[in-house]
Amino acid sequence: MDADNQSPIHQEHPTELFHSLVAFSLAVSLSLAHALDIQHYSPELLASEQNADKTVALHFHADWCPTCRAQEKAFNGWKGDSTVPGTLLIVNYDNERELRKKLGVRTQSTVIVHRGAAEKARIAGDTDPQALRAALLAAR
Repeated sequence: MDADNQSPIHQEHPTELFHSLVAFSLAVSLSLAHALDIQHYSPELLASEQNADKTVALHFHADWCPTCRAQEKAFNGWKGDSTVPGTLLIVNYDNERELRKKLGVRTQSTVIVHRGAAEKARIAGDTDPQALRAALLAAR
């Protein structure tokens, strides 16, 4: 200690502080990069995620559907949550008839989880956050 009675903790150099802040910011950025990302469905985005062998889920959503709104609330609670990684694409159930037919979706509130092109989980009509989380995590 010096004459001003300062401990070594208070004598941190500005460059060390800067490096600490950069490291912290990078850690936060990396955790968000692997957190749940919610976007509107597009065929191009789905293909891009699948070709990159990433986790991508499709939520067949209808605005008039109370079950879909309850699911949406759970999903929105996981935005930025690094324990639920991947991309969730919101598919307009009423407009995407060809995709529904291709994937065998018979009801709104269906969630299909893929790792790359491989289907890993499918859940329909369930609003239980634990069941929805388990479906999303099935593609890990």
